[in-house]
Amino acid sequence: MAQKTTDAAAVLPPGRQPRLDALRLRLLPQLTARAFPIILVTALVGMFLRIATTSGGEIAGEQLKNGLQIGAIYALIALGYTMVYGIIELINFAHGDVFTLSAFYAILFGQLFGFFGLNVTTLAPSSAGGLIACLLLLFPITMLAAGITGVLIERVAYRRLRQSPRLAPLITAVGVSFLLEGVMFAKFGAANYPARKDGWVHGTAFTAGGVPVRWNDVLVLSTALGLMFALQAFVRGSRLGKAMRATAQDRDAALLSGININRTIAATFFIGSALAGAGALVYSIYYNSVQWNLGFRYGIIAFTAAVLGGIGNIVGAGLGGFLIGVISVFGSQLLGGEWENSIVFAMLIIVLTFRPVGLLGMRVPDRA
Repeated sequence: MAQKTTDAAAVLPPGRQPRLDALRLRLLPQLTARAFPIILVTALVGMFLRIATTSGGEIAGEQLKNGLQIGAIYALIALGYTMVYGIIELINFAHGDVFTLSAFYAILFGQLFGFFGLNVTTLAPSSAGGLIACLLLLFPITMLAAGITGVLIERVAYRRLRQSPRLAPLITAVGVSFLLEGVMFAKFGAANYPARKDGWVHGTAFTAGGVPVRWNDVLVLSTALGLMFALQAFVRGSRLGKAMRATAQDRDAALLSGININRTIAATFFIGSALAGAGALVYSIYYNSVQWNLGFRYGIIAFTAAVLGGIGNIVGAGLGGFLIGVISVFGSQLLGGEWENSIVFAMLIIVLTFRPVGLLGMRVPDRA
């Protein structure tokens, strides 16, 4: 059989073999990209089984829950990244700091309510009704403040640079990020700042496979999933959502069609920042503390999640957030917590190398 193969190769016309080799090289990236989701799922299942074998099934289930919980927060931040990049091709590095600033907004608004006789610190833990009332107050006002912050950043820092070389808005985004971090450092200090939300959500909702799922886990997951699907429905069905999709596909054609580009882009920043504000509120409830530079790490990891899921795809960004959360937690359990960041950024390199459009992403038209 080997002799026949050798003979067949020997009778190929001159130049045919190099062309076949070149064809194989061109097809290899496509095959790798198609196999990437299968490889990723297989790796996650293998990591879960490894943890279950070495530490027990309950520990594996607990780590899966922790990964989904932190992944939900990454997902809410990643939605803002994917929306902004999808519509103006800008990596808004200040987005992570808007997340941190929104957590401080929630704290300050809670204190402001106290000046008017409404002590949310004692009302929320007192009963389910008190908690719901506090959440109904804090969620809209925090998301509104975060959205206004995003719009101001777009209006002041980015709008004049839309026609500039791409390096200019990128450097500006880094500058805005450092500016926000400096303001938060000066105002709130370097230490962890108490969110004063301890005991707001407590108790166990249910137990699954011996793993207790607490009510604050339910709050984080339900908030992320609810906002993700609400955003997807809004973008698909509303007039503004259609304008956002048209602007993302071809800005000049959208302008000729009568779409107000400035208003559409400002609305994109508002919605993305508002989602980060929702994530910041549930973060402060879950962890009960905030630090001035929290957004730098969370922002970079959330951007990795957006790349993994697919830049420009809302569901993909949410899926990427959950996957990155699970990957980082599983990796930390197997290799140690000191490897968490290395695992996340290794995943970023792998995705950009083998499947740059992400799991559910689409190729964004080049508007150079």
